[in-house]
Amino acid sequence: MSRLRVVQDFADASRGADVVRDLVMAHIERAIAQRSRYRYVHPRVEAEGDGWKIVSPNCSRRIDKQGGDIAIAWLTPDGEGGWLLFSRDHARQSWDLRARSRRLSDVLDRLVVDGGREFWQ
Repeated sequence: MSRLRVVQDFADASRGADVVRDLVMAHIERAIAQRSRYRYVHPRVEAEGDGWKIVSPNCSRRIDKQGGDIAIAWLTPDGEGGWLLFSRDHARQSWDLRARSRRLSDVLDRLVVDGGREFWQ
């Protein structure tokens, strides 16, 4: 196999990975638009490592007295074909694992419903 072909194969694979990342991001954005808490707030999804971080305006000002944007959740692949969902512990400045599932839709459901107010505080 020629060196040019190897480079082209790598470029094609990279474009494919980018398409998958874009599709996953769009899926997350659609899901969080359907959440039940703080529907008037407009969070955004940002790439974070191998996953995606959800950042939201802090309207209650309990976490950021200035009312700035705060990270509330992080979704990332678990390396075994599944997904991990973390909430942000703002006092400790760390991420706490809240859910693990083989399906992205399962962890997104946990985030969107947020029955225990783990994310949308």
